[in-house]
Amino acid sequence: MRLRVTTPNLTAASVGALSLTLVLAGCGGGSTDSDDRAANAPKVDCTQFTQYGDLKGKTITVYTGIVTPEDKAYTDSYKPFEECTGATVKYEGDKAFETQILVRAKAGNPPDLAIVPQPGLLRQLVETGRAVEAPAEVAANVDKFWGADWKAYATVDGKFYGAPSGASIKSLVWYSPSEFKDNGYEVPKTLDQLIQLSDKIAATGKKPWCAGISSGEATGWPITDWMEDMMLRLHGPETYDKWVNHEIPFNSPESAAALDEVGKYLKNADYVNGGLGDVKSIATTTFQDAGLPILEGTCSLHRQASFYAANFPAGTRVAEDGDVFAFYLPGKDESAKPLLGGGEFNLAFSDRPEVKAFQTYLSTDTWANIKASVSQGWVTANKGLDVSNVSNSIDKLAAELLADPNSVFRFDGSDQMPGAVGSNAFWKQSTSWITGQSTKQTVDNIEAAWPK
Repeated sequence: MRLRVTTPNLTAASVGALSLTLVLAGCGGGSTDSDDRAANAPKVDCTQFTQYGDLKGKTITVYTGIVTPEDKAYTDSYKPFEECTGATVKYEGDKAFETQILVRAKAGNPPDLAIVPQPGLLRQLVETGRAVEAPAEVAANVDKFWGADWKAYATVDGKFYGAPSGASIKSLVWYSPSEFKDNGYEVPKTLDQLIQLSDKIAATGKKPWCAGISSGEATGWPITDWMEDMMLRLHGPETYDKWVNHEIPFNSPESAAALDEVGKYLKNADYVNGGLGDVKSIATTTFQDAGLPILEGTCSLHRQASFYAANFPAGTRVAEDGDVFAFYLPGKDESAKPLLGGGEFNLAFSDRPEVKAFQTYLSTDTWANIKASVSQGWVTANKGLDVSNVSNSIDKLAAELLADPNSVFRFDGSDQMPGAVGSNAFWKQSTSWITGQSTKQTVDNIEAAWPK
């Protein structure tokens, strides 16, 4: 899911922060809400840093793809640490982060800490031999505040390297609350109920779903998210992990079944493409425009991540009783709650005392709540997050889903696959599939692209 924004030329590292930050523009909120949240943010216990010695005058460098204006919330959240310790955090945001961080690490010139947006990139950085294991204090905090699935994403060859940071949720369906209320539609709790709802809307003569996968060189990526969601729902997280890691082939029966499940929606002429055209119009409709027909009343449902709120026009109210909102894309039954999403990790390349102290701060529930309180749209899977510190309704929904003990989170699959597959064949073959190519040919072609 490397390209998920309305603005071109941004790296995936900045996508989560940008997407979440932009949400506020369509959600209401303002300085009063922000000031209230900041005022209610927890205070830092400075005594926790004394074990690291005198840190006055020390500097910690942070390198990331999260750039202006999203960087301000990060630097603001670092101030309590700087005030406690007398250390300075030097923040550098770079749109070319994903390529440059590898160059710098291999050249022996890495930052003290990098905010890494993908588990695959984290593994590559560890393989350079420059990254260092996370301190015991960080590991203890991650055990306390995150699920084992999150810790596993930053664990390489049995060694744990970095605390998770922000998170985003993709397993959402956008809809019009007023349309549901006026027509007596209920939010579905299972996949069967989602099909039943789609049939009910289609019976009125309206195309229930709208979709678009056009995204320049990344055209096709929204189908990868659809398919990953269905792999999780039909076959469970263990099979999903095997599929992502190529322990089962891409053209396995499970994989074909997941893509066919997507086809029940996106290749159904009775379901799509509301307000935009026929099935093939999905390939030429930009992902930014794809959900807008909900506001026009020409479609009812659009599967897209929490960040999609940023794509609605200014003044659109995103809330349970607003112009648009989203519900959780249900599992096979009400007890199953798989979540597809993304996030970042704090990876260190130095074990100096000041770096360890800063890493520890970033792994606490205190920092999570401070960061949320100074952000205009940010969420984390840290279980210590107080949802009242989150700035808007859609991110509160995401935070609640992440905190749900029944939720099982899995990271975006295409971001973990080799580049030849995840950001090449998967995208291109998905586009061919939506324009008429068979499921078998599609999964066979993607399997053939997997590096030997």
